[in-house]
Amino acid sequence: MKRHRVSAALVLLALMFGACPWTAAETNRAEDIVQSQCFVCHGMDGESSTPLFPRLAGQHAAYTARQLADYKSGRRQSSTMQPMVRDLSSQDFDALGRYFETRQVAAHTVADPALAQSGQALFERGRPEAGLLACSSCHGAQGHGTETLPRLAGQHALYTENQLKAFGQGQRRNDSGVMVQIASRLSPAEMKALASYISGLK
Repeated sequence: MKRHRVSAALVLLALMFGACPWTAAETNRAEDIVQSQCFVCHGMDGESSTPLFPRLAGQHAAYTARQLADYKSGRRQSSTMQPMVRDLSSQDFDALGRYFETRQVAAHTVADPALAQSGQALFERGRPEAGLLACSSCHGAQGHGTETLPRLAGQHALYTENQLKAFGQGQRRNDSGVMVQIASRLSPAEMKALASYISGLK
């Protein structure tokens, strides 16, 4: 028991005096990268300048890091992102992921409430008769996702709609094959309705 208490104390000391300087350095590195490369499109706090680019505030760190790695490897294609990540390391991706995960998530007003309402049932229940899973079954009732699945809540409607189209047309395949199957069964109207509903989640 005594040895256990000593070990726990050593772990605590390591976290206090070892992890903090590293975390500060990581934060500084992330801020430098954001200021020099990311902020023009995504803003310093993850609030993107246009609906064409995703909001990153509150996005799961591991998910963001994986997407950056996929851009670098070519598994996910983007003529905008490939040059941005070319000279970054996996440590940089981790740092950027943690940086944006800690940014304050802002609430956003839905542009078309009626359209959003029509997307709610699809998000919550899917279309079982067509083998279409509910979005909430993977991304959660509020669209907050998990460490491996993205946070959807509050994302720009246009960005979400464009990603659904990319999945449905097989242009984006770096994430779970489940998304390709789901999006390919959605109509353009359903994609638009879903994206509208997701944009208003908090």
